[in-house]
Amino acid sequence: MTSDATTADAGAILARLDRIPVWPYPRSVLWIVGFGFFFAFFDVVTIGFAVPVVTTQFGISSELASWAITGSLIGYIIGSFLDSRIADRFGRRVSLMISVSFFTFGTLMSATSPDIWWLIGWRVISGMGIGAEISAVSTYLGELSPAPQRGRNTAWAIAAGMFGFAIVPFVALALVPHYAWGWRALFIVGGLGGLVIGLMRRGLPHSAHWLLNRSRIAEAEAVVAEAERLATERLGCDLPSPGPATADPPIGHGAFRDLVQPPYLKRLMLITGIWFIYYVGNYAWLTLAPTLFIKVGYSLSHSISFMLVTGIGFVVGASLAALVSDRIERKITSAVICLVWAAALVVIGGQPGNVGIMVCGFIASTTIGLLIPILYTYTAENFPTGFRATGVSATDGIGHLGGALAPVIVLAAYRQWDFAGAFYVMAFTGLLAAVLLMLGVRTTGKPLADIAR
Repeated sequence: MTSDATTADAGAILARLDRIPVWPYPRSVLWIVGFGFFFAFFDVVTIGFAVPVVTTQFGISSELASWAITGSLIGYIIGSFLDSRIADRFGRRVSLMISVSFFTFGTLMSATSPDIWWLIGWRVISGMGIGAEISAVSTYLGELSPAPQRGRNTAWAIAAGMFGFAIVPFVALALVPHYAWGWRALFIVGGLGGLVIGLMRRGLPHSAHWLLNRSRIAEAEAVVAEAERLATERLGCDLPSPGPATADPPIGHGAFRDLVQPPYLKRLMLITGIWFIYYVGNYAWLTLAPTLFIKVGYSLSHSISFMLVTGIGFVVGASLAALVSDRIERKITSAVICLVWAAALVVIGGQPGNVGIMVCGFIASTTIGLLIPILYTYTAENFPTGFRATGVSATDGIGHLGGALAPVIVLAAYRQWDFAGAFYVMAFTGLLAAVLLMLGVRTTGKPLADIAR
């Protein structure tokens, strides 16, 4: 088969996939992938509830204890990049198995930590798995989904992750204030859940985009034919005719040097900057809010109760994302959400009363649940199949340096300007991220191959 014929076949196969108007795979695929997100996100916020207790039990400062947060984010960056290279070279399914293995092992071992240094080390390992998981899932779901459904399907899977954010305060309130080992039990719950999900991931479908990038035309044809069969059964009628055939640009098999060439270098820098700035405020809220509330005079139980109420917003936001992600241009929606996030944090900083914290905290958490699935979808859309996983991991992974610096930046702002200053700095990150988002390309509803050019 000639190169031109191969490209034409690939374009025709992708056009057949993109014309499907429903989720064309077993619904269990979304559940299995989504619950991996649940336990990964569960683990992200667990450390935030452990830090106040670890500070006392290990006899250390809040600044030193916060290095357990920073350690997990350093691991996130490393794991995200390494696993993305595996995803681009050996397939999305392989990378999904590796990611869940790392965060399961690291999370279970975190529960055994005898001191802060062991805890930091195990948090690096679990962070590697979480970073790999988020990069792999964002890439995988974006490629499985027909073009008009990318945002919705990714949002539903991430909604499960946001439920992980929301459920941790309930579990933490039952364990952490009442038992010396409560923070360790939180890690065990997350680790055992990850183990179950890993066992369920065998048999997930291949990405047709990745198969075509590896010139495995027959296998991609079989994947799409099965998707068409399931979609036809689900609809009870024939599928619409395919649109114009457009294949991914001919970018080899994912050499990293291709990522730093025009036009992708500009996209790489812009999206990395967006994630970096946003994550400073995001991770400060997710992991430092209980500590900041304690510093302003609230008890540990009271602080956890705040997060319990406000955490419901994560699920609400992710559910809204499934409804709006494919209806409005994603970069515009994301910019508006960042501005709402900033406004909510300004109010909390200026009026740290019970009602203000709960109402505006709920709004802040809702914006996170709404923005994260939309922005992950948008990030994956900006890069071609040959290095899509690497593009996601590079932007999101390097962006997590902002999250790693969040404890340093926000606690320094607290020392300099007290509680209000810490929250104003967090809010400022939302304003900057909104400005940068408006510089990005439009992606909503377009075939991945068209966006990649």
